[in-house]
Order: sequence, then C-alpha cells, then structure tokens
Amino acid sequence: MKIVISMMTTVVCLFLLAAAAQAADINLAVAVSLKEVVNELSDSFAKKHPGVRFLKNYGGSGQLAKQIESGAPADIFISANLEWMDYLKGKQLVDRASVGTFAYNQLVFAGTPGKAVSLKDLVRLQRIAVGSPKSVPAGAYALEALEKAGLAKQLTKKLVMAKDVRECLVYAERGEADGAFVYKTDALQARKSKVLFSIPQELYPRVTYPAALTNSGARNRDAAAFFSYLKSGEAKAVLARYGFTTH
Repeated sequence: MKIVISMMTTVVCLFLLAAAAQAADINLAVAVSLKEVVNELSDSFAKKHPGVRFLKNYGGSGQLAKQIESGAPADIFISANLEWMDYLKGKQLVDRASVGTFAYNQLVFAGTPGKAVSLKDLVRLQRIAVGSPKSVPAGAYALEALEKAGLAKQLTKKLVMAKDVRECLVYAERGEADGAFVYKTDALQARKSKVLFSIPQELYPRVTYPAALTNSGARNRDAAAFFSYLKSGEAKAVLARYGFTTH
C-alpha cells in the first residue's frame, strides 16, 4: 500500500513539475494609457497560447523605466514617449534591435461641457490636472505646449499634478479639477468628461509609443512571440478601435 501511495505521489509531483515547466510568464511594463488595448491583446494571445500568463504593470512611463532600472521584472516595455525608451537604451536594459514604434496618440484637454473651449480660455479656470512632467509624458507634452503658447507662467499655480493620465481624468471626472490634459484615447473612454479641444500639434512633439523587448524578454520565447503579435494586423485593428493610430 505504501509503495502504491509513494508511486502516486511521485506521479503527481512529476505532473506538477511538467505543468510548471510548460507555464510561461510574460512580464509587461506598459504606459497606463494603453491599459485597455494591452488587456485585450494579451487576453487574445493567451487564448491561442494556453499556459502563457501575463503579469502586467501599468503606470507612468518614467516610473516604469525607473522600476526596470531597479530590477523589477519586465520582458516588454512600452513607453508613452521616446525619452524613457532612450533612457533604458542608455542603461543597456532593452534589446536595441527590437525597439520600434507601437502606436501614436494625440494630446487633448478634457472636462465637463461648458468649461474651457480653447487653449487661451484656460486662464479662466481655477484648477487644471496634468501628469507630473518628470515621469508622465502627457504632462511633459502639456507643459511644452503651454510654454510655446505663452501660457505657462499664467497657469503655473493652477496646475494639479497627477501620477499618470488616468488620475488626471479622475480629477476632472470628480470635479476636483476644471479640466485635464490627457490623451485623446483616454478622453474617449471617459464617462462624464469629453474632449473640449485638441492641443495644436505644432506646440508639442507627436505622442509616440515606442516598444521594446528587455534583455530578459529577448531570451523569453513567449515574450518574443507576443511582441511579434503586437505588430500584427489584428493588433493594429484593436489599436484603431480605441482611437490610436499606427502611422
């Protein structure tokens, strides 16, 4: 009886070890404005590749880059601007050959109807939500636009700093800010706010999302396969549905 139980235990252990060997983790570090898109794409990929598990970390691009630099697990990094991708390239923490553009977006000002209707009308507002420019690309884009428009000094004391674009939108939705600088794709998903006006493109660099495999990701076969999937026609169709562009 003891021999039978021992054999059964051995079989179970071998089964569990085999299952563990087949399971694959893909660690993602992605700009929070891509959350819905990446959730949908990772779910679709996982259905076609049983055993693959995604571990997702969404946040401000600068925050994510610093986490990767500090050793946080990441196989794929997608930033909301080129600066933080270049930062990790400089630290030799991403596979340079894999770096490419994933998508493009547009900066807008969102809020409840009846608020500001143009850039020059922002001076009439009391509180304006913006991502912290040190770690949130949308905030950096917004401040550059305000500088070029000659409004930065007038609005400095009105700015409410947020940890990422989603928090900016929450401030506007709750009425804690009269409006927020966010991406067009975020505003399109808002429940109470809407796009009040688009920021003229000549005032800030084009919102570009670079993507890359990290050094560990380049050695992860499943991560590399998902990275290739992100360039597929199916992925581009999902991006378009959420308001992103790919060219």
